[in-house]
Amino acid sequence: MPDCDRDAAAALTHSQPELSRILDARRHSPYTGKSMATAKKEKPPRIFSMSFASVYPLYVQKVEKKGRTQEEVDQIIAWLTGYKGKRLQRAIETKVDFETFFAQAPALNPNATLITGVVCGVRVEDVADPLMQKIRYLDKLIDELAKGKAMASILRQE
Repeated sequence: MPDCDRDAAAALTHSQPELSRILDARRHSPYTGKSMATAKKEKPPRIFSMSFASVYPLYVQKVEKKGRTQEEVDQIIAWLTGYKGKRLQRAIETKVDFETFFAQAPALNPNATLITGVVCGVRVEDVADPLMQKIRYLDKLIDELAKGKAMASILRQE
C-alpha cells in the first residue's frame, strides 16, 4: 500500500494528535529520531550488541552516587523484564547482549507502556524500534531512581 494511502487510512482511524505522531514517526529514524534521509545510512545502534553486563555496573554506580542501592536497581530490572536473582546474575555472567537480554526476558511488564518522558533527548513513548524502546524504558527507570523518586512511583504502582 503506498504511503499516501496508508496515511489516508490512518487519518480515518486516529485522532489528530495520534495521526501527527504516526506521520512524524515515519519521517524519523526508529533509533535516533534523525530524519529518514540520514537514517538510511545508519547501522543499528551499538547498544544492541553491547553486553548487558558492561552497562549494569554503570546503572548501579549512577544510583549509588545518589544514595540508592544495587538492590533497587535489581528490583527495577525484575519489574521491567522478569529477570530476578539467579536468572539476572546468569544474564550478567554470560554477558548476553542487550538484544538477547530483552529477547529472552522472562516477562516484559505490561505496564512498561506507562513509562513516559525524555531520556537522552528522546521521548521514550515515541521510540519506534521495539528493542530501543525497551532499552530506553530501562534507562528512564534508572534515571528516576537516581533522581530520588519513590519506588512505588518508579514501578508505576501509584
